[in-house]
Amino acid sequence: MRTEKLELVCPAGTPAALRAAVDAGADTIYCGFRDATNARNFPGLNFSREEMGEGINYAKRHEAHVLVALNTYPEAGNPEPWHQAVLDAADLGAHALIMADVGLLDFASKHRPDTRRHLSVQASASNPDAIAYYQDRFDIKRVVLPRVLTVPEIAKLNAQINVETEVFVFGGLCVMAEGRCSLSSYATGQSPNMNGVCSPASHVRYEDKGNKLVSKLGEFTINQFRQSEAAGYPTLCKGRFVTQDKPSYLFEDPTSLNAAEFLPDLMDAGVTALKIEGRQRGKAYIAQVVAAFRKAADAAARGEPVPPLGLETITEGQRETTGAYNKRWQ
Repeated sequence: MRTEKLELVCPAGTPAALRAAVDAGADTIYCGFRDATNARNFPGLNFSREEMGEGINYAKRHEAHVLVALNTYPEAGNPEPWHQAVLDAADLGAHALIMADVGLLDFASKHRPDTRRHLSVQASASNPDAIAYYQDRFDIKRVVLPRVLTVPEIAKLNAQINVETEVFVFGGLCVMAEGRCSLSSYATGQSPNMNGVCSPASHVRYEDKGNKLVSKLGEFTINQFRQSEAAGYPTLCKGRFVTQDKPSYLFEDPTSLNAAEFLPDLMDAGVTALKIEGRQRGKAYIAQVVAAFRKAADAAARGEPVPPLGLETITEGQRETTGAYNKRWQ
């Protein structure tokens, strides 16, 4: 069934970014508390309880919703911080909670049943049986789909399920099955899924070697840059490694997802919401991307061609990809 209008779900890593997203035309903002309960637990990011309440109220005054990401997995024997985050987010007026852990979903469904539950991409649910399990057990209202499905695969999936689907359309990519990556854990001892940090800044080092700059994550060399190259952040999956005597980006090139051209197809596929990645980005970036996609989504809703977004200069490596939406491999 064709979607009449795509909901624009936008990131906010700070209160300023939340306001920028709302002002630029976001329908919905997703954000997290300043602790390990969300998967972007970096210094200088996220919200105190007071800031979250103020952000939710600001969004409501502008007819927008706030989703609170509680998308990490609770520490064994210490679920209380996650339980408290569920209670606080719901009591502050969050429109929905984004979760992956079955224990946390169960807690939320029992203790705050009137607050919507969305299934995080960290759950990696991408088939009807998996999604039906979460719907039957925890009454999820929406599933955020992993970035591995083509548009026809999404359409087929939507025809077999009875929950809303949300898909990524812009920002950083993840070459791993979301919720299953352990690379950062091996290199730093900090887990994206448990501690909320992938390649934490505390383990990042840059070493000037004269004619080259070496980036490291812990004790691992991730990349070497010539003086003429822009030095990227040392993330393992985007490292440059030597194979068969040739250095190359083995897992993933530094590039950003941009699926704007597929908005009409995603509408036809029955998608409910478009997700922009980027809670680590500043308010200027958020405002620019949200405004561009607001125009694109509105044009698609009117049946008009999607206009050029003009976001090439702010993409990673100044390069774009349509990712798996148009994949030609099996």
